[in-house]
Amino acid sequence: MDFNFLMYLIYIALAVMVLSGIGFFFIVKQQTAFIVERFGKFQSVRHAGFQLKVPFVDRVAGKLSLKVQQLDVVVETKTKDDVFVKLKVSVQYVVIKDKVYDAFYRLDNPYAQITSYVFDVVRAEVPKLRLDDVFEKKDDIAIAVKGELQDAMNDYGYDIIKTLVTDIDPDEQVKHAMNRINASEREKVAAQYEGDAQRILIVEKAKAEAESKRLQGQGIADQRREIARGLEDSVNVLNKVGINSQEASALIVVTQHYDTLQAMGTLNKSNLILLPNSPHAAGDMLNNMVTSFVAASKAGEDLKKDSK
Repeated sequence: MDFNFLMYLIYIALAVMVLSGIGFFFIVKQQTAFIVERFGKFQSVRHAGFQLKVPFVDRVAGKLSLKVQQLDVVVETKTKDDVFVKLKVSVQYVVIKDKVYDAFYRLDNPYAQITSYVFDVVRAEVPKLRLDDVFEKKDDIAIAVKGELQDAMNDYGYDIIKTLVTDIDPDEQVKHAMNRINASEREKVAAQYEGDAQRILIVEKAKAEAESKRLQGQGIADQRREIARGLEDSVNVLNKVGINSQEASALIVVTQHYDTLQAMGTLNKSNLILLPNSPHAAGDMLNNMVTSFVAASKAGEDLKKDSK
């Protein structure tokens, strides 16, 4: 047989073996592990790089990724206050490089195994908590899930990196009720603040009015004091020119009477007021005032005598 023809046949056989998957070499990608069996029995674990195997004797039984993977599990359960809620638990795990044999052969379906443990832990922890506590203690639930999974899955060649409770979804009606409660609480707080503000305004307004009245009273007292001083000075001036006190008082009253009439006449928006406008009427007014003062003074003296 021609040598070239023999080599040609060998090349064809090799090509057939490679194309048919029963070749004597294979390539393993980074962060991947291949399991090689010989006559159906575990032979070795091959990692990244160029690998050899015996054709027709060895075969690649399977492969596992050594990258961190994530499994999302949705669990529906009931809280302590009888509210049904759905929790989404994300489990991040990785195949332990030194335990590829256990990860491949000991578990037929690792995803189902992890899901079962998540269901078991969540349905054991959440019924102990009220709905509000579930939101507040979701990290505690995640820690409990990780602790249970870590102990169970480590023997099977899986390392639990982290567990997260990524979503808590109560029933739609419960969410509406929670929103209404929250809105009512906020309205209550707003009403309290508004009431406090109104009370402060009322108190400050009352203080301002009291201060205004005090200042007004002080002003009136100062005004009357100055008027009295002015009257006293006027009487003293009139006494110096030979006019006695009674005549001086009558003159002052008449002067103020006409000053008042003049002031009222100059105002466009004055109301109609009827006043006596004769000097005789002013004198009668003064006499009546003096008589009243004398009578009041006498009544006060009589009262003091009776009390003794």
